Amino acid sequence: MKYILIVTACFFFSSSKAQPSNQKPCSLPEASQFYFWLGDWNLTWSDSLHGTNHVEKIFGNCTVQENFNDPNTNYSGKSWSVYNANYKMWQQTWVDSQGGYIALTGNMHGDSLILTTAEKNVPVSISPTEKLINRMVYYNISQQSFNWSWEGSNDGGKTWKSNWLIHYQRKK
Repeated sequence: MKYILIVTACFFFSSSKAQPSNQKPCSLPEASQFYFWLGDWNLTWSDSLHGTNHVEKIFGNCTVQENFNDPNTNYSGKSWSVYNANYKMWQQTWVDSQGGYIALTGNMHGDSLILTTAEKNVPVSISPTEKLINRMVYYNISQQSFNWSWEGSNDGGKTWKSNWLIHYQRKK
């Protein structure tokens, strides 16, 4: 009898853990961490180059879609960011007008949102270690502005070099 009670209790506990939560993954507090990015932005990099970005929620407010445009070089790109509640992390996919594709994952770290690529094998002309990790860091975040940095590491993420810094200013 004692054995049956223990097995029944274990079954009840495991089945209750397997039941889906009533809270939708898109309504979790972490799923709103990218909301600072929503809206229309003027972008500046290298002190004189300018672009725009329109960022909105789509797919029932579960996905953050970015629409980047650099009119000077006719370069454009889009990203889709989703908070994956199963993995407890953000996942972002980027594609652009030059055939680029980047997959990133990450989370908030203090006041910064950091998304990182997997380490890749690259030619020695790109990295002396023939390994490269990239990341984007959103920081100095306020209602009206923030900074974004594209960084690379060839030592497994011990040190990072900024390759592209963009200042975002909300359009009025």
